[in-house]
Amino acid sequence: MGKNSKIEWTHHTFNPWWGCVKVSPACKNCYAETWARRVGEQLWGGKSERRFFSDRHWLEPTKWNREARENRERRRVFCASMADVFEARAELNPWRERLWGLINATECLDWLLLTKRPQNFSRYLPDSGRMNNVWLGTTVENQRWADERIPKLVDAESSVHFLSCEPLLGPLDLSPWLGAGGIDWVIAGGESGGKARPTDPRWVQSLRDQCLASGVAFHFKQWGHWAPHQPSRRKRVKEIALAGESNIRLWQLGKKDAGRELDGRTWDQVPTTEI
Repeated sequence: MGKNSKIEWTHHTFNPWWGCVKVSPACKNCYAETWARRVGEQLWGGKSERRFFSDRHWLEPTKWNREARENRERRRVFCASMADVFEARAELNPWRERLWGLINATECLDWLLLTKRPQNFSRYLPDSGRMNNVWLGTTVENQRWADERIPKLVDAESSVHFLSCEPLLGPLDLSPWLGAGGIDWVIAGGESGGKARPTDPRWVQSLRDQCLASGVAFHFKQWGHWAPHQPSRRKRVKEIALAGESNIRLWQLGKKDAGRELDGRTWDQVPTTEI
């Protein structure tokens, strides 16, 4: 959790709890699980406990809201980077209720709820009506999960519907859902970490082009561990050719050196809302 998050597409990050269960290929090298283990927490899996936090922790977003109001600006809050708000687990219900109250009390913050479980929106979102400062999103790492998750996402009421195509593990045709189809924002990115699976740069270019053609905001977060450009300084790096594509080569640079430029520029588009 933190103010001024290093995640490029949000301002702040808030976690109502830590812990989750893996549900699809995107979860294979879960950064959140890796981070939790690094600090001595075993929180992943259906039988593992979840980590909860103090009242002081829950007061932080009210400070961000006050600052946003004083500065006459909106701030985005990614919730939750270390969990899934819509995990089907009964012990989470009171914490979810507390979260809905916090969201309603922080009207200058746009809460980005990203899930791999959009089928649970109707089960867990409050019945008392739409929360105007909630953006609902789902992860779609390949076409199978796009076809399964996006219809459930766009069926739910939200100020913004967005997609996280990270880690991008295959080509995606999002055209049925972009613009008038209900999707307002697409975030794309490759996987980071030593076990990262490579992302074909043409998959990213295709997503950008689909968004441009539909007038949908596009954000390219990172290349991740593998990049389609050679290192700018001398160092030993691994090189691979994508299967069946001898003309496409990637270099193992790591997230920092790989950067986030796509065709010579960064893409930081974000949808605008008025509440």
